[in-house]
Amino acid sequence: MHMRYLSFLAFCLIITLMSCQQEKPAKKEIKEIKDFKSSIKSVKGIRYTEVKRRFSNGLSFDTTGFQQEPSWIIEFYSADTILAWDPVQQKMQGFHLHYDHKDVYNFAKEWFRFKSVNKDSLVFQRLQVNDKAIADDIRSDVNMTFYADSYIKKLHTSAADLQRPSKADTTFIKQMIDRAERNPTNADSVFAGRIPVQLIPRDNRIQVEKISTVDRLNGRTEAYDYLYPRFRIVIPGAYKDFGYEFNVLVDSAGKMRLGKFYMNMDEYKETRKKVLQGIIDVYFANLLIIKPGTTLGLPHSSEITVSVKGKK
Repeated sequence: MHMRYLSFLAFCLIITLMSCQQEKPAKKEIKEIKDFKSSIKSVKGIRYTEVKRRFSNGLSFDTTGFQQEPSWIIEFYSADTILAWDPVQQKMQGFHLHYDHKDVYNFAKEWFRFKSVNKDSLVFQRLQVNDKAIADDIRSDVNMTFYADSYIKKLHTSAADLQRPSKADTTFIKQMIDRAERNPTNADSVFAGRIPVQLIPRDNRIQVEKISTVDRLNGRTEAYDYLYPRFRIVIPGAYKDFGYEFNVLVDSAGKMRLGKFYMNMDEYKETRKKVLQGIIDVYFANLLIIKPGTTLGLPHSSEITVSVKGKK
């Protein structure tokens, strides 16, 4: 009987210890939320402008030519409401500040890790969240730095000056251009121009339309239009009716070379290749003013997709 009683006491002790261990994370989480609310209270009503948006390596460009651009203006209205500038409506819009876990928050349909909050500046890490899991890739490797508008004035500068690409960005882009110039016919060596290729008709013998593929509902932002430039071209008075879609490599001088194209029968691939290069050399080269893509004002090789239709 005595042994049974001791066993029962031991069991109760184990259950008590396990309960205490399970409660600790909850207490820590409550403290984190409390500290955050205190931080927000101290910066309530301060207007912040984003001055830097960079990858963890300190650059605002990646090897595809994509540029992280600072654009947000925010203000903490309360512990659970944040205001953000809406460029379409031209006013500050209110968004619910949703706490998820630890230092992860959501507002304006975006996820962030709040790394630093003080009166002069904020540092957020933008996160890509899929199925409630933070993506462990470059999409979550973005740091956003905000300065209070009053702090920018103290620095005797402007948000526009602070938002400019850094010297490191310029060095990186020049290295990318050098690589592309060494391999102008290799699609893996070229990169998207921040200002993409421009195709300008010389006269009415050719028609050009720049196609936008922006679809915000499906996550296709404005960046897609310069990362993957697409054109629809119509050639009236062609030698025959035809329709093709293919990629073109445009070098820093505006010279065009055939890139990738689809052909399901290998035996006709060389013939198709000659036809498409002929369209480039005869029609595009003579009927278009071709301006190469540029990044930071520097021309370089890049790739475009064209859908061309010839009408006899």
